[in-house]
Parts: sequence; C-alpha cells; structure tokens
Amino acid sequence: MSKPNGQEANHSRQPLLEGRSVSKYFGGLAAVHEVDFAVYPGEIVGLVGPNGSGKTTLFDCLSRVQDIDNGQVLFKGVDITRKKPHQVAHLGLARTFQVIRVYRKMTVLENMLISRQWRGETLWKMLKPSHKDTEQRARELIDFLTINHLTNEKAGNLSGGQRRLLEIGMSLMPNPDLILLDEATSGVNPTLIETIKDRIRALNKDQGISFLMIEHNIQFISDMCSRVYVLNYGQKLAEGTPDEIKANEEVIEAYFGT
Repeated sequence: MSKPNGQEANHSRQPLLEGRSVSKYFGGLAAVHEVDFAVYPGEIVGLVGPNGSGKTTLFDCLSRVQDIDNGQVLFKGVDITRKKPHQVAHLGLARTFQVIRVYRKMTVLENMLISRQWRGETLWKMLKPSHKDTEQRARELIDFLTINHLTNEKAGNLSGGQRRLLEIGMSLMPNPDLILLDEATSGVNPTLIETIKDRIRALNKDQGISFLMIEHNIQFISDMCSRVYVLNYGQKLAEGTPDEIKANEEVIEAYFGT
C-alpha cells in the first residue's frame, strides 16, 4: 500500500518529527540552543543558515549520532531523545551525511545490501545472495535512482553526484518514513541535481516519504520545500515559506551582513 501523497501536510495532525528546545553544547558554547521545530507527514522541509550555524549538529542530535544536552526529540510520537542510532533507524528515520559515506571498495549493489541495518548479522550474512527479496529491492532502487548501469561498479569510481544518489539509495533500503538529507547537491553537477530533485519528488509524492534537508543551494530549497527553518549561531532565526524566508531582513543580514 502506498503512503499518502507528499507535501499535503495537515498541521492539525501529530508531527512526524518534533524537536522541543533541542540544545547541544561543546565546551560551554552552544552549537544548538533551544531549537523548536516540526516536520509533518508528507512534507519536504528545508533547514538553512550560514556556515557554522548548527545545522549538521542538529542533524547529529536528531539521528542520535550526538547526545542531546537539553530538550526532547519525538519521532512518530515516540520519545527518541536517548535512543541509539540503530533504534532510531528501525523506527523509520534515516539520514545522509555532508561528507558522503559509502564503502568505496564495494560495488554499488554491495553498498545497498549492507545498508539494510539488520542488527546482529555478520557482514557475510548481509551480503549473501540468499536474501533474494533484499537484493530485488536493492536492484529496484538502483534502477529508480538511474544508476543501474553502475550496479557492479566500485563506489570509489563513481562521480560525486552518482555517490550522492547511491547514498540516498542506501538510506532508502530500510524503507524509512523520513530522511534527513545533509547537502544533497554539494559537489554535484547541474544535470544530476535535476535528477536528485526528480527522485526526491517521486519518493515524496508516490511513497509519502518526508524529508528534512540541509542545503546551501537556495534555488534547490525554493524548488523543493514547502517550509524552511533558518538557524543562526545555533538558534532558530526564522521559519516560513521559501518566499517569506528570502524576503526576511534578519535572514538577509545573517547571510550577507547587510
């Protein structure tokens, strides 16, 4: 059964992902300070801000890579504030990273198979061809992401954009409800950026997968997102539609100093 169409969030419903006064400190300095936000089912939401504003740290807290010092995070109504990363992944929250994380000496297909996140299995068992259903899903996703011609290619031989598509595919293997995308267009040529846009839209519309995305490409955010949050010095500076954010004087000052 397909999930509801994307970008039709009903804010009277329970948020899919919610942060309440999320804070993270390093040596007494606030990387993230009392940030409130929500992502509703079916949304594509942007997270923007100047370099060093706390965006990736917030993602690390949400995916449980980093411990949260104060505040609370809920996913599908479940408090995940103290859960382990693999527990959050099993609930349906996936992420990509600013620096692409793929296994460069493994093939595209092997990268997909190892990304099932089945806890307790050895590497050999995860790659065994006996998991026919898993291999079929991996091949279908590789085809969906337009990199089927690279199925048996080592990931280290792929271009930056192709590795981005592979990383998105790896995040899709556990069938998530929400994906945190960290700079999906960084180092990607314009043609593949359009491919990434198209695939995200299809995942959102046809499968109901929600996205929260960090992005420096403001045009990408404008084209893709219904709402945008802006961080500055670890705090939420603004939220609104892309047009509202681009016209916000505080946001303009944070980015350009004027």
